[in-house]
Amino acid sequence: TWLFGSVQENVVHVSENKKAAGYLELENARVRWFLSVDSDDLPLAQKEAGQRTYRSISIEGEELEFSTGFTDLHDRVYEGILNGSGHGLEDARVAVQIAQGIRNAKPVGLRGDYHPLCKKP
Repeated sequence: TWLFGSVQENVVHVSENKKAAGYLELENARVRWFLSVDSDDLPLAQKEAGQRTYRSISIEGEELEFSTGFTDLHDRVYEGILNGSGHGLEDARVAVQIAQGIRNAKPVGLRGDYHPLCKKP
């Protein structure tokens, strides 16, 4: 929301134990998101390469894949908080509110602008 503006719509399509997916519309961005801890949801190329994670963003049809170099991000954020240079509670408020909305939403199923990985067999 710092980059793309406030939330206009927050829809959850899938909410299961190992995966969730939805659509988040911001003032200046439309986001179809898919989050899974199920290794069956990894793309074949990542499975064959032995990767255990896959992180990707597509912006206007161009993919930015950032699966590597991401493992210590949480550690760096927590270190910043502990040394006084991190983000505070107010900085995180909107993200927590979005996550709470997702967690408490009743999934609508595969209708509307859902993420293509939702239909993976």
